[in-house]
Amino acid sequence: MVFSSLTFLCIFLPLVFLGHTLLPSMRLKNGLLIVASLLFYAYGEPIYVLLMFASTVANWAFGRALGSSEDKQKRRIILGAAVVLNLAFLAVFKYASMFVMNINAILPLALPDPQIALPIGISFYTFQAMSYIIDVYRGQVQAQKSYPRVLLYISFFPQLIAGPIVKYHDIENQLVERHATLEDIALGLRRFCVGLAKKVLIANTMAVTVDSLFSADPSSVNVLVAWLAAIAYVLQIYFDFSGYSDMAIGMARMFGFHFKENFCYPYAATSIKEFWRRWHISLSTWFKEYLYIPLGGNRHGRFRTVFNKLIVFFLCGLWHGAAWTFVVWGLIHGFFLLLEEYIPIRKLPKPLGWLYTLLVVTVAFVLFRADTFAQGGLFIQQMFSGFHFEYASTALFMRQLNPVFVVTLFVALFAALPIAPCLKERFGERHELRVVSFVASLVLLGVCILALSGGGYNPFIYFRF
Repeated sequence: MVFSSLTFLCIFLPLVFLGHTLLPSMRLKNGLLIVASLLFYAYGEPIYVLLMFASTVANWAFGRALGSSEDKQKRRIILGAAVVLNLAFLAVFKYASMFVMNINAILPLALPDPQIALPIGISFYTFQAMSYIIDVYRGQVQAQKSYPRVLLYISFFPQLIAGPIVKYHDIENQLVERHATLEDIALGLRRFCVGLAKKVLIANTMAVTVDSLFSADPSSVNVLVAWLAAIAYVLQIYFDFSGYSDMAIGMARMFGFHFKENFCYPYAATSIKEFWRRWHISLSTWFKEYLYIPLGGNRHGRFRTVFNKLIVFFLCGLWHGAAWTFVVWGLIHGFFLLLEEYIPIRKLPKPLGWLYTLLVVTVAFVLFRADTFAQGGLFIQQMFSGFHFEYASTALFMRQLNPVFVVTLFVALFAALPIAPCLKERFGERHELRVVSFVASLVLLGVCILALSGGGYNPFIYFRF
């Protein structure tokens, strides 16, 4: 666990922001952000701050070694060592239990489960560290001589535990010089409040229903229950993750950092290819820049292209979690993305393309959410064949349709589609409406604080990745 939400909102963030604003030099500002980030991470997992230090020191040293060497062979060795070390951190702390479980299943062994606690956000900050090393190796950025700047880049608290994955070349100059104008602060605060509302008011409400339905007796799952669970989870994971991304982008802007967008209305996509241009953009572009293109991309024939894409989506699924359900989720997306190269999905009428994409995404997310293949298979089967309406199934379905859930569901469906941007483009953003939006964001902040003070359910899906 990290700071409680109320502690973070009412004490931690205001104090850090005030101190950052008042400090006169960039060195002091960066120092404050480093201390704050490490305290933020250490609040619930102090031992894993040592892992953070080990990762940042190693990657800083690898970067310096790459920057001081012109020998191609030596640079390749340094890069290989850096990549192996970073992946070793992931393998030990995230995948050790999965590895042991699979070895025991294949061989007549009974190796003990190492039961290593997963450091929060290790997948995110490891990928950030690797992007820095690879950028230095490619000559896209200069090796950073200052260890504190590398430490700040990897540990910066707004995006430390759940992204977005920030590439070093995108904020290299901002580590040295940045300015947060009053407009930046206002827009950042508004973005933060919107993201918080997405998480607290929408994702948390969906989470209650999702957890209730996925923990129900399998015999009570029918077509209504299965589809309600699937739709609620599709909305939960989007508003949970995009909400955190909005908060991170907003907070960063308040401190003078400008992060790239991580979501762009993915549920408006009319193909799986377009979906991945809109969903978790920082991860998909990371895999494209640092894996797909180095593997050869689409430059070596059709078979190699298919192989490269399947590797990318296999690893994308594995990145999300140490379970085969995540891997299959990734491969489902990879399969349909490849299928679209042979079937003219783009020529379909947009409504049909949109329905096809939503269907694939929704079914795949059921498996993503399921604890086991058996549970995922049951829900998917019932989505298309569960036309039985016993009392237990009907009662389970109706219990979820309380007024709060129904209202939140309609708000979520509206907010998940690019309706607001279309209205803004058509009518423009008048000064009066802009003022109203800032006031509304503060109202949302107050409502979220009240909701959190009530001690409601507040899980973050992507913290475990």
